[in-house]
Amino acid sequence: MPRAVPKILVIKLSALGDFVLALAAMKKIREAHAKAHITLLTTPPFEALARSCPYFNAVETDGRPEGFPQWMTLRRRLRTAGYQRVYDLQTSAQSNRIFQALRPSPPAWSGVALGCSLPHRNRLRDQMHTLERQADQLMYAGIWPDAPTAPGTAPGPDVSWILRLTATDRPVSGGVKPRPYVMFVPGGSVHRPEKRWPVERYSELARILYARGFDVVTIGGPQEAQLAHAIQRSVPRARDLTGRTDFASIAVLGARAALAVGNDTGPLHLAAAAGAPTIVLFSKASDPALSAPRGHVAVLQADDLSQLPVATVAQAAASLALSKAGAA
Repeated sequence: MPRAVPKILVIKLSALGDFVLALAAMKKIREAHAKAHITLLTTPPFEALARSCPYFNAVETDGRPEGFPQWMTLRRRLRTAGYQRVYDLQTSAQSNRIFQALRPSPPAWSGVALGCSLPHRNRLRDQMHTLERQADQLMYAGIWPDAPTAPGTAPGPDVSWILRLTATDRPVSGGVKPRPYVMFVPGGSVHRPEKRWPVERYSELARILYARGFDVVTIGGPQEAQLAHAIQRSVPRARDLTGRTDFASIAVLGARAALAVGNDTGPLHLAAAAGAPTIVLFSKASDPALSAPRGHVAVLQADDLSQLPVATVAQAAASLALSKAGAA
């Protein structure tokens, strides 16, 4: 009889920035299990992106059950599936509950769940950037023996597959020779206002960059339209794309942008992964050493982002945009 195809489960539930960074580990898992049937367990916001991803054969989106019946449904399905191995890239209380729900005979499990068979034993794991931490986890799991784990050495996420699958028009109109554009990402979680640079500063930066010859494109969710409108009051020709971009189109916009500027939020991670020269703004609410996007990235940090001067961001913008122009 032919040998059965190994069945692998990867768990990554949220959030967008973390999901984007985890694409690097997901790629390595696929390379290590080239012939396996790999399923991703995630949540609904990431379904479309995950289904277009070449690393998975199947995608399931019920990774956050909200009640006992849903938990029992998930538990029954995972047990029936007969996975030989699980890579828990979420490593949270939620994914630990999934592991415990599969007792007494859980599959081989890479992660930090109590009692798992392939534990990530590095006591310094919580002090590592996500990319190095997940590379280290896969080294402990035995599929990446030479994993680069020194700070800044792990490869960033590869989103070239998004760029190959997606086509989009240029987001701003222009003449015979269109102006280069800067992507603004001024929003973020409504529950974390301390992670946002004030929109008045984005408006001032927009005026500076527009005067330097750049168009301005603002992206975000529908709830962030007021931020784009505020920027338009300073630069009427700025383009408002809030509520009109999916993850794939954000990547394409990032790949074509002269520059991306934004808060520490998921869409900016996606733009950086697509190759945009990126300025990411951090407050003391999060640590760039643990979670900053990787690539052609400048990190600017202030304990209170309201104290971060526009001139500082404008200077970094000039440097990054010029470096891309020189490379082109």
